[in-house]
Amino acid sequence: MNPFDAASPLDSRYYLADGEFFRRLHPFVSEAAQVKYLARVEAALAETLAAHGVCPAAVAAEIGQACQAVTAEEVYEEERRIQHNIRALVNCIRRKLGPAARPYVHLFATSADIMDTARALCLKEVTGAVILPDLSKLLRTLIGMAREHAGTPQMGRTHGQHAVPITFGFAVALYVSRLGQRLQVIDQASRNLRGKFAGAVGACNALSLLRPDNPASLEADLMARLGLKTPEISSQVVQPEYVTDYVYALASCWGVMANLADDFRHLQRSEIRELRDRKALDPNSAVVGSSTMPHKVNPKDFENVKSLWKAYMPRIVTVLMDQVSEHQRDLTNSASSRFVTEFVTAFAYGIYRLQGSVDGIEPDMARMREVLESGKDPVTAEPLYVLLSLAGHGDAHEQARVSARQAKAANITLAQLIRSDGTIQQYLQRLSPEQRAILEDPAKYQGAAEQITRAVCDEWEKRLSSNPGS
Repeated sequence: MNPFDAASPLDSRYYLADGEFFRRLHPFVSEAAQVKYLARVEAALAETLAAHGVCPAAVAAEIGQACQAVTAEEVYEEERRIQHNIRALVNCIRRKLGPAARPYVHLFATSADIMDTARALCLKEVTGAVILPDLSKLLRTLIGMAREHAGTPQMGRTHGQHAVPITFGFAVALYVSRLGQRLQVIDQASRNLRGKFAGAVGACNALSLLRPDNPASLEADLMARLGLKTPEISSQVVQPEYVTDYVYALASCWGVMANLADDFRHLQRSEIRELRDRKALDPNSAVVGSSTMPHKVNPKDFENVKSLWKAYMPRIVTVLMDQVSEHQRDLTNSASSRFVTEFVTAFAYGIYRLQGSVDGIEPDMARMREVLESGKDPVTAEPLYVLLSLAGHGDAHEQARVSARQAKAANITLAQLIRSDGTIQQYLQRLSPEQRAILEDPAKYQGAAEQITRAVCDEWEKRLSSNPGS
């Protein structure tokens, strides 16, 4: 299909812009891939049946070869004819087999056994092959940035206002920790995904005809062959919370990514300029920022990450609604659950775009120092309040608040006012030289920002190195 005829921007606008990235995802999330996953489960089922003596090993091998050969095109054509997706797959597999093998295709299975197991296998594998490696790469990039700028002074901000000093590395280290924890949650959720092979209502009715003493043994064997955990109990469908937890793990990680994108975007604002886009520094760059303002280079990649988050984050509500299925199963989650792979695709693309965005910017350390120096004087109020309290002042917070307002009204620095206020000075005489130095130059009031940053970087480097899959 011509990509310009596609309805979804993922298939047209973003695929065309980043085709190499989407080709990495195709083996997992394309519609052809979904048919291949279904066929893989059918092949593994045949192997399981052979292992339990239901059919000869040669029959299982023949079924496996047929499953490898089946295509999405023929399955969809058959589905148009009979109006059932899994039976269409089964029919296409059977047509490639001799008469002796045909009875064993899909034997004991219901459609959800195959679909739910295939979905769990798909999500687990795309997580291991794309999502975790790309998140780990982003995390390592942020660790490198945080470590490099662990001691780079920056003005801290709360409510969009100057607060007290930190370091730029400390600001980045917060995202190292947040993204690192989300990575671990995604990893855990993907490992907990489960398939099922328990039949039409989950009670192993059909399997009990073969193994009345232990019908669930075939389910356990099949799941082990596919590298999935066995559910404790199921209805016709696997318990939906496994996928719910997985999608929530992605959504919560995406929120952290959107927050990082927002922070870095705002640091590029004209009035802040603490981060700069390398494209803006390259006279040979052909990038256009505006159709009418030739001078602009916009932080559009960071904005894209947040915009994608806005489009897909609300879909977690649909996934939560898919927890409800009447009695042993209805079809109200059939169409909606198909969009889980699209959510995964968009999330993976969000990681990719954020990685490129972070790679494309650099801190302006001189500008960070300039902003800190120009705005540091009011910061003196907090250490003044704390130090006065330590020195025994009975109402230190009020004293610091009033002094800050008086300094502003007199158009002098708070440090100047402190030096001339004998009431304050009598308390400050009780302080150490290091404590008084903070009041003279509040830019030094950085707390443990550098130490915390390095500790966070050390911790997450260790965690990443201990996980070879990352």
